[in-house]
Amino acid sequence: MHPPRLTKNTDLSHINLKDRIFPVIEQLSHIILGKEDSIRLALTCLIAKGHLLIEDIPGVGKTTLAHSLAKCLGLDFSRIQFTSDMLPADILGISVYKKTTEKFVFHPGPIFSQLVLADEINRASPKSQSALLEAMNEAQVTQDGHTRSLPQPFFVVATQNPVEQLGTFPLPESQLDRFMMCIRLGYPDVQAERALLLGQDRAVLINALHARMTPKDVLFYQETLKNVHVSAPLLDYIQKIITFTRTSGNFHHGLSPRAGLAILTAARAWASIGGRTFTIPEDVQAILPSVTNHRLKLVSNDRESNEDIGTTLISLVPIP
Repeated sequence: MHPPRLTKNTDLSHINLKDRIFPVIEQLSHIILGKEDSIRLALTCLIAKGHLLIEDIPGVGKTTLAHSLAKCLGLDFSRIQFTSDMLPADILGISVYKKTTEKFVFHPGPIFSQLVLADEINRASPKSQSALLEAMNEAQVTQDGHTRSLPQPFFVVATQNPVEQLGTFPLPESQLDRFMMCIRLGYPDVQAERALLLGQDRAVLINALHARMTPKDVLFYQETLKNVHVSAPLLDYIQKIITFTRTSGNFHHGLSPRAGLAILTAARAWASIGGRTFTIPEDVQAILPSVTNHRLKLVSNDRESNEDIGTTLISLVPIP
C-alpha cells in the first residue's frame, strides 16, 4: 500500500510517519543493498534530532548513504572532506574585508547546510574537529563575535575510519557524546554483493533518486515525537540500564544524562517509524547498541568487546 499523495498544503497531522518513511527506506534499500537495519537507524537518528557517526573501513557505502539520505529527504547537502591540514574556518566560514563598503562580509562555510557530511572526520586535527561542537550541540555557529543560526533541520553525518589506520586522530569523548548514534555498515552479504557487482554505478543511481519527503515534513515529524507515549515501566528500564553502566564497575565512565535522553528520544523515533504512538522495550533494545557502543569503554580495553556493549547490556539488564 502506497502512502497518500501529498501537496504543499497537505495537513500532515493525520498521516502516520511509517507511511511517509516507507518510500524513503525503499529507495535507499536500492542504493545501500542488504542494509535496511542501518538505514532505519540512520532515519531514526534524524527524526530524533540527533547526529550520526558511521565507523567502518573505506568503500562500504558510508558516503553513499549520507548523499542518498539528502536526496530522498529533499535536504540541502554539503560535504566536508576532513584532512590533517584543515582549519576551523574551512568548516565554519570566514569574514573577508570588502573595500567598497569598508566592512567585513561573512562567507558561510559548508557547515551551513541541512545535511552535512563530515567525511573521514578523524583525519582532521582535534582543533578542526572541535569546530563542529557548537554546531552539533546548539545548531548555531559563533564566528568573529557573531552567532549565526544553522538551517533546519540540521543533521551531521560523520564518517570515521578505524583508529588503527594511518593518519587518524581518535575523537575525544566529548565529541563522541555529541553523536546520538554510531553505526557500522559492514560488508554486504553474498546476494547483495552480487547485485552490487552486476548493478549500475551508485553515482548514477543517486542522481536518479526522487525526494519522498521535504524538510518541512522532517521538522514536523521531529516535533511529533513528544506525543509518543513512554510508560513509567519503560522509563524504569532505561534508568536501570543507565544505573548499571555507572555502578557495575565494568566501564571507565557510565552513560551521561545526555546519553539517557538519547536512548529515550531514539526509542520514541524507532517506535514512530514503526507506526506506533507508544514505546515498548523492544524499541529500546533496537537502538541501544548504536547509542551506547561509542560512549562506553570497558575497563578491560578489549576493542572487540566494546563493539558488543549494547548487546551485552540487553542481556544483563532485565526488563521490569
